[in-house]
Amino acid sequence: MDFSSDNSYGATPDMLHALAHANHGTAASYGDDEFTSRLRARMSAFFGREVAVFPMLTGTAANALALATLCPPHGAIFCHAESHIAVDECGASEFFTHGAKLVTLAGASGKLSPETIEGALADFQRGVHGPKPCVISITQASESGTVYRPAEIAALSSLARRRKLKLHMDGARLFNALAHLQCPAADITWKAGVDALSFGATKNGALAAEAVVFFDPEAAADFEYRRKKAGHLLSKMRFVSAQWEAMLEGDRWKVAAGHANAMAEKLAQGLRGAKDAEIACPVEANAVFVRLPDAKVAKLRKAGARFYDWGPSHAGRTLIRLVCSFATTEADIGRFLDIAAR
Repeated sequence: MDFSSDNSYGATPDMLHALAHANHGTAASYGDDEFTSRLRARMSAFFGREVAVFPMLTGTAANALALATLCPPHGAIFCHAESHIAVDECGASEFFTHGAKLVTLAGASGKLSPETIEGALADFQRGVHGPKPCVISITQASESGTVYRPAEIAALSSLARRRKLKLHMDGARLFNALAHLQCPAADITWKAGVDALSFGATKNGALAAEAVVFFDPEAAADFEYRRKKAGHLLSKMRFVSAQWEAMLEGDRWKVAAGHANAMAEKLAQGLRGAKDAEIACPVEANAVFVRLPDAKVAKLRKAGARFYDWGPSHAGRTLIRLVCSFATTEADIGRFLDIAAR
């Protein structure tokens, strides 16, 4: 019963097959291989327009280097207070931007609103005495397991354009958001005004496959130099690109993300009927946030369930996060719910 993270599980058979296929023979290095060349065309087809795509190994590097391309050292990046770039990346964005400031903001269910950002921008009226507002960064799906609708992203983009800001999306779980919304990828990325996307496949069954996507290829003019200088230009790039090819081919991502989302909804439905359980956020992707009595949390852990506490205990109850993956089984959910219902 491992609900700690979708990173806890391995790779799908399709990913392992793609890696084995890429291992045959020889290939040009540093991204000049046929797999990476095909990926550029495949990714452009996926988004419905020409894009610049840069395969990466980690989401942290993808976020930090994308933001470094969009934001100068004297700039400010507006993000949710619980966002991965603010909480879980060890200051990577500040490091790779050479000092840009992360401005963390509150927002219900893990999402930012134009009103919140407008309020924050009011504090940046001191000219050169404060950092220059440059980027809004949002997470799709959010750290609370919620999903931005196309209109919500478009509203943030409209604000960004009025204030001459760029819009970045951390899409570590973009596939889960798409599986929930059942819309084309374009509708929640470039058509809604996103400038750059940190795109993740690892959480959906890849071994290690991330990417940075720029929807205006000219905006990526110096990204390849940043990637090389940061030590993230892989000599055997084909092994990352091959995983992306396999993930996008035949919409395999829908199977993985759809299963993870369905398991999360099944888990949430069961918890809604459990005594003393309170679902804290809408369940729209593959994560469930639920408050349980501390004694029940301890009982679940003693029975072998793995999950993260999402903050300290309060009034005898703890908010926990339960994440489902492409490999989560109904048997594990049933066992978890059985213990929670006792």
